[in-house]
Amino acid sequence: MKKKLTITLAVVLVLGAAAAYVYYGVLYKEGRNIAQEAATHTLPAAKLVETYTTNQQQADSLYLNKTIEVQGVVTAAQDSVLTVAGSVFCSFDQLPDRASLNKTVTIKGRCIGFDELFGEVKLDQCTIKP
Repeated sequence: MKKKLTITLAVVLVLGAAAAYVYYGVLYKEGRNIAQEAATHTLPAAKLVETYTTNQQQADSLYLNKTIEVQGVVTAAQDSVLTVAGSVFCSFDQLPDRASLNKTVTIKGRCIGFDELFGEVKLDQCTIKP
């Protein structure tokens, strides 16, 4: 009887350890911190939009889900969103104080794709470079 209890307890512990490993080691991963990642590409906002409008598949292979930096003039600002060069939509967790219209900025963010309806390239998790 004691041997069965020991084996059962050992099996439960091994299964528990395996479940914890799968959950924490495989399934659960922390989100990316774009602010601390190095940018894979740095380019003018107009060039980014041009690349997407001429060949969206090639642009996706270069920029999609990658951390990039774009430079350009802020053409619109509202809530937690800046629009750079009229066609790069940059979403922030909270709009920074130093974001103002008609000012040239460098913004780092994750490219989440091209919106064909509005003709905009979208970035999220953005930060303004000093």
